[in-house]
Formats: sequence, C-alpha cells, structure tokens
Amino acid sequence: MSDKKISRRGFLEKSTAITAGAAAATTLATPAVLAQSPVTIKMQTSWPASDIWMDFARQYIERVERMSGGRLKFELLPAGAVVGAFQVLDGVNDGVIDAAHTVPVYWYGKHKAASLFGTGPVFGGSATTMLAWFHKGGGKDFYRELTQDIMGLNVVGFYGFPMPAQPFGWFKKPVTTVAELQGFKYRTVGLAADLMQNLGLSVAQLPGGEIVPAMERGVIDAFEFNNPSSDLRFGSQDVAKNYILSSYHQASESFEFLFNKDVFDDLDDDLKAILEYGVEAASTANTAFALDNYSADLQKLQTEHGVTVHRTSKEILDAELQAWDKIIPTLEADEFMKRVLDSQRQWVERVVYYELMNSADLALAYEHYFPGKLKL
Repeated sequence: MSDKKISRRGFLEKSTAITAGAAAATTLATPAVLAQSPVTIKMQTSWPASDIWMDFARQYIERVERMSGGRLKFELLPAGAVVGAFQVLDGVNDGVIDAAHTVPVYWYGKHKAASLFGTGPVFGGSATTMLAWFHKGGGKDFYRELTQDIMGLNVVGFYGFPMPAQPFGWFKKPVTTVAELQGFKYRTVGLAADLMQNLGLSVAQLPGGEIVPAMERGVIDAFEFNNPSSDLRFGSQDVAKNYILSSYHQASESFEFLFNKDVFDDLDDDLKAILEYGVEAASTANTAFALDNYSADLQKLQTEHGVTVHRTSKEILDAELQAWDKIIPTLEADEFMKRVLDSQRQWVERVVYYELMNSADLALAYEHYFPGKLKL
C-alpha cells in the first residue's frame, strides 16, 4: 500500500472534469424531459358559457394545472360544445370527452339513485353534511358501486363544493300556500321533479340554458335553477319578479367531477392524486367565490332589477317534507337505494344532532347587529 498525494491543482482538474461530465449528462437528458408533452384533458361542463359555474370549473383546472407543474392541461368547453348538458355522463363513458364538470342529478334518467348523491331527501342534512357523508360515511363506495358495478360505466368521479340550499324558485306572483301551487308548470330536475309533482305541479326537466326561453314561450310558468348569480346571468329577472328562497326540494348538492376511467388510469399516480385532491382545493375556492358572488348578486337583483325576495312559507316547507315521506318508500323498493338511504339516515342522525346542538342561532345574532333587515 502506498500513499498518493493529490495536488490541489489535480483535485480541481478532476473535480472540473466530473462536473463537466455531469453537466453534459444533464444536457443530454434535458431534451428528453422537455419533449414530454403535457396530457391534455378535454372537459365539458353542463353549463352555458356565460354561467358562473364555468368560473367554478376554471378554479378547478387552474389549480390542477399549477399543481401538476404543467404536466396536465385542460380544454374547457361549455354545454353543447360536444354533447348536450344532460349527456356528459355518456360522453365521458364513451370517451367522446375525457372529463365533465356536472351534477349527478343530470343523469337521474339513467338511474334514480343519481339523485341520492345530490337532491335527495337528506333527512335534515345540509350540503356540507352530505359531502362529508360522501367522503367519510360510505358515500364514495356507494357511488363506485352504482356507476361501475350496477351501471357498468367506464368512469371515475369525485365530489366537491357543498352548495347552499337551492331557492324554491321564480314566480310571477308570490305563493304562500300549497293550494296556490296547483297546476303550475315548473322546471326542476331529479327527485325534486317527483316531489313537486306530489305537490300538484306539472314538471319539465330542462338544463339551465333552456329555462328562460321556456318561460318566455309559456312552456313553464315558474322555475328554479340553483343560485342568485346563475339566475341573474340567465335573465331570470326579466321573466319573473318574485324570488322565493329556502326549500327542501334540493337542500343538498355538490359538483361532480367525472373522468373517463381509461384516461384516468393511464396517468401517473401523482397526476391521479392531483386530479382527485384538486377537487378538495377547488371546493374551498368555490365556496368562497359562491358566498361572495351569490350574496352580491342577490342584492343586485333587488336594487337594480326590482325583484322581491321572499322566504318559502312554513306551509309549503311542511308539505315538501310530507311529500318526501311518500317518495322515500318508493325509492326503498330498490335494494341499492335502500342501502344508500339507510346509510344517509344513520349519518345524518348522528352528525346533524351534533351540528344543531353545537351551532349558535345565526338569525338571532344577525338581527342583533343588523336589526330590521331580516323579514322572516
């Protein structure tokens, strides 16, 4: 064994050579990395191009694109660009589009259980309660069973944004009794259609972009969609001036983020995670965006467009609950739907007990600080 002394100059020369070699290797590898094109996902929504819900969809794709470092890109399309608003599930399943931003009630015609993941009876739960059921109460497994096992669909779906309860709707004159509702031609969707028919209304199920034209032509004479911002952009204030808030017909709903299963499964695991957990990120952003815009647009409807805002009467609310009591047994005749409803009941009984016992009286506090504004 002999000791070798390495001069400082020799060490530097050797180090420089190694560094140069590494740099050369990096230079050679870099074009291969840069050459990988981003995966482009064609996502169609169920909303008209002008609807605020297109902005909600953009919040999702902006977050996903940034989190993926540009490895995922989206082509975002409005309703009708490739398929109709109610046909996005078929489009995703068939691979005509890669993804959809929609609500499950829009494919209620394929299986009524779709409404149990949005617009079901919910037994006193809020949208937040039911989105929590989806994630922690078994809803996610039920959804996979319905879409993949029962319906045999080639889709993967996620849920986000617990929507505020939907208004009872737009009417040309105020209504406060069930008797006054008889014979109305009314727009709604999903199980809410069954409920309104039970109350004596005639129901047309229409996508958002068709509502106001149908009202103008007399096809319907009352309607609901979802929120003040969408309603304002649709021009609801031009065909009716009475806006009635609060209802049990759609007390809970969330967006459905649908992906073709082949497209999803073909992605790297980290990109799959970004698509899934990006829904949770967008859910928070959507909620803040909704509270800001919905409240501001409700004021605008009143101050700039002469709309009178009402609360649904207790008589009509009680009638809605009684209608659900009649509808639920018919749903439970289906074994799968009974399991879902049982699961939701158990979840709501436990969770909403905590929510109600723990929550302060918000109306009392609001009236304390802003006296006289509430007209309940």
